[in-house]
Amino acid sequence: MRIGLFGFPLTGKSTLFRLLTGVEGSAFAKSGEARMAIARVPDPRLERLIVMYGPKKRTPATVEYLDLAGVEKGQAAKALPLEQLREADALVHVVRAFDGPVPRSKGSVDPASDVAAMEIEFILADLMVAEKRAEKLELQLTKTNRDEDRKELELFRRVIQTLEAETPLRNLEFTERERVQLRGYTFLSLKPLLIAVNADESDAAGLARGAACFGLEEIAARPQTVVVALSAKIEAEIAELEAEDARAFMADLGIDEPALDRMIRASYHLLGCVSFFTVGEDECRAWTIRRGTPARAAAGTIHSDLERGFIRAELVGYDDLISAGSWNGCRDKGTLRLEGRDYVMRDGDVVNFRFAV
Repeated sequence: MRIGLFGFPLTGKSTLFRLLTGVEGSAFAKSGEARMAIARVPDPRLERLIVMYGPKKRTPATVEYLDLAGVEKGQAAKALPLEQLREADALVHVVRAFDGPVPRSKGSVDPASDVAAMEIEFILADLMVAEKRAEKLELQLTKTNRDEDRKELELFRRVIQTLEAETPLRNLEFTERERVQLRGYTFLSLKPLLIAVNADESDAAGLARGAACFGLEEIAARPQTVVVALSAKIEAEIAELEAEDARAFMADLGIDEPALDRMIRASYHLLGCVSFFTVGEDECRAWTIRRGTPARAAAGTIHSDLERGFIRAELVGYDDLISAGSWNGCRDKGTLRLEGRDYVMRDGDVVNFRFAV
């Protein structure tokens, strides 16, 4: 799962990237280049399973982040590597809500304005792609008059009409067939969007209330859009502390968990991902699948042999396993189940796949 991280200059974006992934170094790529690194998805369920099984190895789910150089307003279409962004499964726009020096071209600190400005640039980039495809379809219809081309042209005209109204495509509802037709064009305004508001460390109300404090309520209510408020400065301080000191520091601030953990999990779920677990003395591991994945395909994420020779899935829900205290305890309580190839995996399933070699 790949997520593109972008924003205007001096938003704290690269600091967040470092905190998310642990990648050090301020030497950044020139405009048009990017850094890529992997972040672990924090999951208290995996930690509890590790305590239960004491495995030799522990492997959390991961998300890949792509960090792009900051760009000035009006320059995104030229300066951002849009093709790299189009390859991302979701986008994270880091916006600034803290005081300090502001680039002259940006004016005052205004998170809502920054979000709107970047969204417009992506909409314009998408509009160019949609208009080019519509022109090609119109030409094809004069030659072949195929019904499937006519239907696709109707779809692209709806896309163009939406973009011309300066509305992101993620606001529209599409059928599954339409989504398949649009998938190859990797529209930026159709991708799930997480807005990370980097607030001042003293802005307790903003950090607690999130979107409501930064004029982003309407944006946060849009489909496939999530707003997370955090302070990169606070997160950096938490990251440098020992676990016990970090807990005490967060308690003093009234924070239950680091905001970066919430941000990573929000990114993960925004992509429509869920986790299932495999457990044992050798390894406890979280595996990433798309919501709605059947058992046989889920087995294939572990190894293709498991998918090919799939017999059945022996599984139990996480809560039931914790309640019973062990795999055998689940069997005694009747919560251990056998499911076939078409069973739709649920978030938190703990599974042992049976397969034929």
